[in-house]
Amino acid sequence: MRTMTTTSLLALASMTASAGAGAQETPALGGGSAAASSGVPSSAYELVVAGSTETKVVLVLLLVLSLVSWGIMLAKFREFGRVEKAGRQFVREFEHAGSLTEAERVAGRASASPFVDVFRRAMLFLSETRPALPGSSDRGARLSASQVEALRLVLDAESDGGSDRLGRFVSWLATIGSVSPLIGLLGTVLGVISAFTGIAQKGSGNIAAVAPGVAEALVATAAALTVAIPAVFGYNALANRLNRIQGELDGFGSELIALLVREDRI
Repeated sequence: MRTMTTTSLLALASMTASAGAGAQETPALGGGSAAASSGVPSSAYELVVAGSTETKVVLVLLLVLSLVSWGIMLAKFREFGRVEKAGRQFVREFEHAGSLTEAERVAGRASASPFVDVFRRAMLFLSETRPALPGSSDRGARLSASQVEALRLVLDAESDGGSDRLGRFVSWLATIGSVSPLIGLLGTVLGVISAFTGIAQKGSGNIAAVAPGVAEALVATAAALTVAIPAVFGYNALANRLNRIQGELDGFGSELIALLVREDRI
């Protein structure tokens, strides 16, 4: 009888201890759920809004660079397309021109482009150049060797000037593509500093102290890559098209010299 009573008391004590442990675990679980439902950022937008001032400055700067790069790319792709279309049409009509006079008429009705500028600069040079031989007319005068060399230099200068005007602001894309990762790296460093500051303030290295700073660092890195990658691709594409247009301008200058040879001006 005494043995049964002792066994019953031990069982009751065990049940009481289990109930007490359960009662102690319940607040802990409730506390974890409350922490999960507290103001912890659950998206990139909420993270940016809740981020530090330094991180916001970095992200705003990256946003400005992104808008500038996309504006340059859209404007330049449109401008390059217009110039290529107008230039090829003018060169096609120029090649079918049988004389210098007819070529001048073609240039008069052609749309503005660096190709038309090169032709008009050549015509201006011819009109300002004195005859190489005394007594010959200005219009039909043959150019001397030095005058032909001067004409080539004028055509090269006009061609280079047209390419420079067309390529204005394209180099900005290379600058943005190079600087953006560095700005993102600055944001990453600031985020890591924020993470260590959180550890120092809370006195522990748990996830709640480290996560906000690390997340800010990763967001800054991702934003920088989002800005830099399109800028680099856009710069390479525009630079290739600009080089192609430069080559076409040089070729057009040679065709213009050939027309002057056919016209017996050289």
